[in-house]
Amino acid sequence: MDLTRASRCLSRILRHAPESVGISLDRHGWAEVDALLAGMAAHTRYPLDRATLEEIVRTDEKGRYAFDQDHSHIRANQGHSIPVDVELEECLPPEALWHGTGKKYERSIDASGLLPKGRLYVHLSLDRETAMAVGARHGAPVLYRVKSGQMARDGLKFYRSVNKVWLTKVVPTAYLEKEST
Repeated sequence: MDLTRASRCLSRILRHAPESVGISLDRHGWAEVDALLAGMAAHTRYPLDRATLEEIVRTDEKGRYAFDQDHSHIRANQGHSIPVDVELEECLPPEALWHGTGKKYERSIDASGLLPKGRLYVHLSLDRETAMAVGARHGAPVLYRVKSGQMARDGLKFYRSVNKVWLTKVVPTAYLEKEST
């Protein structure tokens, strides 16, 4: 089985479409593992067993998923388009964070800032290299330096997910500096 494709399918289910496999998430984004496995077997090309699911979670380089303490429930750590509360703690960001995207989004960002679009939060990276890699997934990359320290001092809230992605509701244009790639 192609674990990368299975992981993408899992991500789509846990972030955007649990109903596509006949499951629901609780208010904190948790799904019952047994129901998820049964749903994926019945409704996707990626029927997973528990060992394969454990391997996907353990080896995911971005730390997208988490199990509860007894591994009976699983959730995506962030990136949801459906309303869930993944219990993020507000925290102070570093002075600068980074956002990488594709050139095709540059004009919109320059006019409106960073908006979550179909997600609950704007995703930001701690370092320039990670942001560049994210941007490259969307074609020719464009890189923005986010004045996150100033945003926080101005009252905008930041959260850090379990897998170290920085999240905020919006980044107005006043806090963005385009960087050369």
